[in-house]
Amino acid sequence: MSTVPLAVTRRRRGRGVRHTLDVRVSPYAYVAPFFLLFCAFGLFPLVYTAWVSLHEWTLLSETQEFVGLANFSTLLADGYFWNATFNTLSIGVLSTVPQLALAIWLAHLLNRRLRFQTLFRVALLLPNVTSVVAVVVIFSQLFGRDFGMINWILSWFGAGHVDWAAGTATSHIALSVMIMWRWTGYNALIFLAAMQAVPRELYEAATLDGAGTFTQLRTITIPMIRPTIIFVVIVSTIGAMQIIAEPMLFGQSSGGGGGVATGGPDRQFQTLALFVYEQGFATSAFDFGYASAASWLMFVAVVIVAGINFLISRRMKGGLV
Repeated sequence: MSTVPLAVTRRRRGRGVRHTLDVRVSPYAYVAPFFLLFCAFGLFPLVYTAWVSLHEWTLLSETQEFVGLANFSTLLADGYFWNATFNTLSIGVLSTVPQLALAIWLAHLLNRRLRFQTLFRVALLLPNVTSVVAVVVIFSQLFGRDFGMINWILSWFGAGHVDWAAGTATSHIALSVMIMWRWTGYNALIFLAAMQAVPRELYEAATLDGAGTFTQLRTITIPMIRPTIIFVVIVSTIGAMQIIAEPMLFGQSSGGGGGVATGGPDRQFQTLALFVYEQGFATSAFDFGYASAASWLMFVAVVIVAGINFLISRRMKGGLV
């Protein structure tokens, strides 16, 4: 009876251990860099901000006094905070709803057999890679009160010269147009990627049955890409809650007056992110505790909205709606 040499047995045992480690440990090693970065730049700032929000914390003092929930109670009674909340919701709805509807329609058109499809798809992505500063400066000129092209077109219909940056509704519309122009193409490409997975036989059968383009979009495309629509809605909602660059630059480029972070002289387009920036960096107090409390309320609002969208998506997948 032949026996296996001891050295061969040890090599086999070593290969078995390495294989076991590779199968069980390697996946964790591959994802570890993400979690390390998330803990360093995501989780730790979130926890530390919660700690700061419970203190009277300013850069002008070396001591930080624990005040509990006093910052939150003061914030909930602050009219400027609720004004910023209304502005954020208004701009978010005005920009997100038409944006997603237009993105689905553009993706549906590009999903058909067209010439120069690659050119059109690249063109949709160009607004997203454009500098936000350039976008706001150009659109501020388009919405200019005296020499803007938008007012020039409206003058054909007797609308007169609209001071877009001065009013609440007009400034929200102007900012929403900027956001729509920048993100519609990006979302359209996401929808287009989802539409590529829809079986072509469904469209061919619908065409034979006499269904038009809009009918196919409503009865085939939208039901088949519901998970993607929910994902885009959640991401767009989070993005809408964090709008800061557009209103900050719009107030300066349009000459609307007010400070950099006030969102106009009457705070007519100050968003929540801009309000947090004002409290933490644009005031003489540098009140980090108050700004941190506002940041945490923003975080809670985003979690609530994302949770609602998640529940809706689960009901859709379950066929309950």
